[in-house]
Amino acid sequence: MTRLPRRAALIGAGALPLAAPGLARAQASRLRLTLDWAFQSPNAFALVAREKGYFREANIDVQIDRGQGSGGVPPALISGSHDMGYADINPAIRFVAQNPDAGLLCVAVLHDRAPLCAIVRADGPIREPKDLEGKRLAAPDFDAGRQLFPAFARAAGVDASKVTFLSVSPALREPMLVRREADGITGFVTTSALALRGIGMDLPAQRTMMYYDHGLNLYGGAILTTRAYAQRNPAVVRGAVSALIRGFRDTISDPQGMIRTLRQVEPLTDATLELARHELNMERVVITPHVRAQGISAVDMGRMQTGIQAVEGAFNLPQRVQASAFYTEEFLPPADQRRI
Repeated sequence: MTRLPRRAALIGAGALPLAAPGLARAQASRLRLTLDWAFQSPNAFALVAREKGYFREANIDVQIDRGQGSGGVPPALISGSHDMGYADINPAIRFVAQNPDAGLLCVAVLHDRAPLCAIVRADGPIREPKDLEGKRLAAPDFDAGRQLFPAFARAAGVDASKVTFLSVSPALREPMLVRREADGITGFVTTSALALRGIGMDLPAQRTMMYYDHGLNLYGGAILTTRAYAQRNPAVVRGAVSALIRGFRDTISDPQGMIRTLRQVEPLTDATLELARHELNMERVVITPHVRAQGISAVDMGRMQTGIQAVEGAFNLPQRVQASAFYTEEFLPPADQRRI
C-alpha cells in the first residue's frame, strides 16, 4: 500500500523544535471537505465529528459541503476546490483508471460493502439474478447500479445482453416498478428501497438482490484526498481521518444523537426516514462479520484489487490500477480506535 515520503511524515508529526508551544495550536489548519450528496444519515458522521469538536481537537478548522453525487468528488479534489472528500469508492476507482496521473488517494474505507442492488417485486417471477434475462430494468444512465451491472452479471452468471435497461430520471425509477412499467430497478439499497416504501411498496413487497450476495463484493463509502495534499499536509489528513472515524463510530453507537445533529444542520430532515435509512445502511453495508472482528477500514488488499479489476472491466478500461498505489493505511488511527 502507498507510503508517503519520510520528510512529509516528519513535518506532519510536528518537527518544529524552535516554535513556541502554543503558536501552532493557535493557528488551526483549514480543511475543505466535500460529501457525496445532501446531508443524510449515511454521511452525517462528518457533521457529528464537527459538532462534537473532533476536528477542533485535531487543530482543524473544517468546512463541510454537500455534494452532487459520488462521481463528482474526485474531480473536486483534483481541481483543488476541496481538500478531502467522502464518496463511494467505485466511481473513484473508475476515475483513477481513466486518470492514472491525477494522484487520487483513498485513506480510509468506512463501508465494508457497497449498497449496489437490483430490486424487483416480491410477488413476481424474478427470484434470482438469472431470472433477469429477458426483463426490463429502469435506472438513470449514471446510476452506479446500472453502470456496474455488467460486473454483477458476470459474477452472478447472467447474460447481460439479454437484459434491457430503460433510461429514466431518478424521480421516475421507483414509480416505474410500482406501476409495473419495468420489471425491476437498480440503485443503492439505502435510496431505492426506502423510495419504494414511500410510494406504497413496503420492504416485504420488495425482493432485493444485493450485488455482494451474488459474487460482486465491492467496498463502499471511503475517505479520499490527493497524494499531493497528503504529502503537504500529513498531520491534517491524519487528524481529519481520526475525527471522521470517531464521528462514524458515534453514529453507530448513538443513532438518535446523529439524527439530532442532522436536524440541527438540516431542520427539514425527516427524522423517521433518516433513522430507517441509517438502520438499513448499518444492516446491509456497514456492520459485517469482518468489521465486528477487525474494525473499520481493516482492508483486505486482495479483495480490493479484485474489486478494482471488476470496476475496470465494467467500464472496458485497461487493468492498470494497483490497490497498493490507490489505498494507504498510513493515516488511520490505531486499531483499537476503529473498533465498533
